Amino acid sequence: MAAPDLWDDARRAQDLTTRLSRLRADVERYESLAGRLGDARAMDELLAEEDDPELRAELRRSVRSLQSDLDRLELESLLGGEYDDNDAVASIHAGAGGTESQDWAEMLLRMYLRWAERRGFHVELDEVLPGEEAGIKSATFILSGPHAYGLLSAERGVHRLVRISPYDASKRRHTSFASLDVIPLIEEDAEIEIDPKDLRIDTYRSSSAGGQHVNVTDSAVRITHLPTGIQAACQNERSQMQNRAVAMRILTSRLAELMRREHQQKIENLRGERRDIEFGSQIRSYVLHPYQLVKDHRTDLEITDVNRVLDGDLDPLIEAYLKQRAAPR
Repeated sequence: MAAPDLWDDARRAQDLTTRLSRLRADVERYESLAGRLGDARAMDELLAEEDDPELRAELRRSVRSLQSDLDRLELESLLGGEYDDNDAVASIHAGAGGTESQDWAEMLLRMYLRWAERRGFHVELDEVLPGEEAGIKSATFILSGPHAYGLLSAERGVHRLVRISPYDASKRRHTSFASLDVIPLIEEDAEIEIDPKDLRIDTYRSSSAGGQHVNVTDSAVRITHLPTGIQAACQNERSQMQNRAVAMRILTSRLAELMRREHQQKIENLRGERRDIEFGSQIRSYVLHPYQLVKDHRTDLEITDVNRVLDGDLDPLIEAYLKQRAAPR
């Protein structure tokens, strides 16, 4: 960072600045936890000499808070993969089932946005394709923050919802499916070069739900890599230039993933097994009727407070999976 020519390469400088910020945050976090642990030990020693109800209550609160923060640190310590500290490109897709699955896909999007908010991550919602009647057909967003890819990759797979349908006049129980796909965000010049001649760039009008920022010009951008057919789109930025830049970042990440799959076997660690969005392929079930239960089929962890999970409290489920993945076989 002290190099005089650091900002001659703005992208590299920004990457270094981000890395330094995250490393400093790790060190400060450790020092804070160590300091709080020392304070708790000091209070415990004082209580051994003289019982003080107020001090005992303060110690109890301090230990609970410390335990919560240590649990989160332990979760992140399970992330040591090559790309675990990268930002993440996530895509949600509704399965077969029309309006039901599209509504479920929108519920999943809300769940992950709330989870990101809880963890202090930055979310860039780049494309949302609305359903015909309700919900969404698909959505793509970029998640930025410490260990964003490593954490969110634990959620990759098919998610199943069982409930009484709000769209069924007969109030019958329906089963819906939607999937989450996650890849690490790879910057344009990091791993792959793209020949501009291989790209087809289409512009179109945003299909957002409306509001003061709805586009009235053809500012949305879809980029197609002609040799592979891989596409990336963005419609939520204010200008065509901004949408194009974001779409290129997403396309680069998807092409980088394809390159790893073709030339290396690492792709199995990055994406895992991909399955059809249908019964029997789900990693997790969310049951709202006739009882309430969230069950992760990989770890067998069950949580009865479904609303808490749908409101973004995903850390227990993510931690259970990461611990299982890290356990010696």
